[in-house]
Amino acid sequence: MNKKWGLMATLLFAVALAGTMIYSVIEVNRGSQLRTLKGFINLNVEAFFKDPRVQQILADHRFKVDVTRIGSRDMAAKVSTAPGAAQFFIPSGVLVAQMIKEAAKKLNLTATTYNPFYSPLVVASWEPVAQILVANGLAVKSGDRVYDLDLGKLIELMFQKKRWNELREHQNYDVTRSVLVATTDPRTASSGAMYLALVSQSLNNNEVVTDRETARKLAGRIAELFTRQGFKENYVNSVFDDYLSIGMGKVPLGLLYEYQPVSHAMAKKAFPAEAVLLYPKPTLFGKEVFVALNEDTKELGELLSTNPELQRIAVEYGFRGTNSTLFKEMTGQVGFAVKEIVVDVVDPPASEIMDEMITVVTDAMK
Repeated sequence: MNKKWGLMATLLFAVALAGTMIYSVIEVNRGSQLRTLKGFINLNVEAFFKDPRVQQILADHRFKVDVTRIGSRDMAAKVSTAPGAAQFFIPSGVLVAQMIKEAAKKLNLTATTYNPFYSPLVVASWEPVAQILVANGLAVKSGDRVYDLDLGKLIELMFQKKRWNELREHQNYDVTRSVLVATTDPRTASSGAMYLALVSQSLNNNEVVTDRETARKLAGRIAELFTRQGFKENYVNSVFDDYLSIGMGKVPLGLLYEYQPVSHAMAKKAFPAEAVLLYPKPTLFGKEVFVALNEDTKELGELLSTNPELQRIAVEYGFRGTNSTLFKEMTGQVGFAVKEIVVDVVDPPASEIMDEMITVVTDAMK
């Protein structure tokens, strides 16, 4: 009898032990299971998220991101509570991020923003062109192949419809082309809209435009600077491609994000010998804003902002991040000159004012 009970006790213990082991395995699997997060991203950060190193770091933190690239200005319309809807967004710029937050609020969704990377707006140019700007009091050399650009004076020149061969000391760029900055289309691209914001502030006595009447009035003037360009690209990468491949005959002055030439240099690709960067005074920061709509994506936003290796990889793609020293060190290692600290920075108008100005420009460009 005792042997029988002993055998039963042994069997019960074995079953209990097996159950505990199975439960433990299930818990371990649950703990190591990847969390798939769906999001919409802009073109600027697409290469970063496709990088296998980034994907591995995210997987190490139990994240798998399913991202789709769309235009930043199309993102707010994608905010939804439907099953399978996007859980995070990465637009280019704070204006679109605010539009996403407002759309989320209407659906009773809590949106939290993070700023893991950013890039100042710059004007890509050429040494002969920069020398003309210096001779005419529009630019000052501030480093090797780096200049400060007086945006207000340049805007005055553009509205005067000056041509390059009408400026002093133009002999090294003796062309009849009008002095204009090549931009993207403000109706579709964030960089074009940011240029609109910068010019509006300059024309508004260096004050942010805050009322609709002023916004409409100024936008009506600024529209000329877009229409006189002729065809405008929808993506800022296309402006950079023309700058590199065609040169100053096509793009003597091109509005870019700093990350574009920096990432080109970081990849050790050939850069034209006479290429220079002009930093507008003032300028705007193009922030890659991470908008999280739930707890998991809040954790992802925090990881992108604080993980040292992710920040290092972001610099490889040309972005400034939360560690300014790292950006300086890495750009210095490839011998690419940038403005170390950009301090003359302004904020864009509120989203409703920008919408008003874009509407006016859109009507003028029809």
